[in-house]
Amino acid sequence: MRSPRSLLLLLAAVSCLACAAQNIATKPSDDGPPLPDAGPLATVLVRTPIYVTADPHAQMLTRIQAGREMVVAETNGPWMRVFANTDAPTEDRRDAPMLGDKNRPVPVTGWLLSKNVLVATTPEGDQVLMGQAAILESLAADARGPRDAGQAARLLYQRLLEFYPHSALAPEAAWRAADIRWQFDKADLQQLPSAKEKDAYLREQMDETEMRKILHTWPGTRQADLAAWDLLDNRICGSWQGDPRCPSKEAALYEEYATAHPKSPRVAEALYLAAYRMAVVHDMEAAAGEDKRATDAIREVEGIREFLGKNDPHSDYGARTAALVYALRHGIVIYGSDSE
Repeated sequence: MRSPRSLLLLLAAVSCLACAAQNIATKPSDDGPPLPDAGPLATVLVRTPIYVTADPHAQMLTRIQAGREMVVAETNGPWMRVFANTDAPTEDRRDAPMLGDKNRPVPVTGWLLSKNVLVATTPEGDQVLMGQAAILESLAADARGPRDAGQAARLLYQRLLEFYPHSALAPEAAWRAADIRWQFDKADLQQLPSAKEKDAYLREQMDETEMRKILHTWPGTRQADLAAWDLLDNRICGSWQGDPRCPSKEAALYEEYATAHPKSPRVAEALYLAAYRMAVVHDMEAAAGEDKRATDAIREVEGIREFLGKNDPHSDYGARTAALVYALRHGIVIYGSDSE
């Protein structure tokens, strides 16, 4: 049981915190615990140290990753006092405990240099956020780039969507943020033993929430087409295991995609992937002595080649499909061996 003195100290501490907060309400955040709604939303464009006081020689509390959400409480010359989410990694809500996590970090309060901060009221701030996010996304593909560049890019895209929901850049920011997470999840799940399961339902699936939100919010757009493309990853076979039904099913999926999304930048690629899978079906069926099915597969590949030749004659994927047709007509093995 606490002593009377410790209870008084605890009450005093709670009272001080209440005064400091000034009855500030809180708002939910997608990237961490709630932030106090004390002023305009903001974020930092680069990884930035946050200090106890407005002094670069003061104790540094932590460093805030680019794209982390924060609220500006006050300004003092070149300094801002902010409530900021820490750099705790974004969690998959599927893994979140049902009754909450008492160990989740709370927002930090401190001072940082305002030159690194973009406030939600900044004119053309959506352009700045898009540009900085795109720079970091490109650095993520460079082995010499910052280790957390991909995650920072995702967060900046999310801030653009949050700060400027009516921006013309909002659909692209939503798509890029979702795709970065999708690729991270895909790379992680491909390391699991279940990734080689033939049937998709036996594998761990990427979370489709953000992609489906794009399809619902911006139907018929380029971004919706690209979201639908990523969603195919959850439907294809993990491994064909010599079963012609797998590449045949995937070929149908890619052809359906091309039909449903005729303006997608992925149409030519989808048709080539369908043609390649039907070429694989030919080899599998021919090896099994199923000559009619093998012949039907060749005809389907030739049909795709004819379509691409008429509708996208200069496409790299059209040329690849032509190479498939040549190989099939000359008995060159496509699946199962890379040499005679």
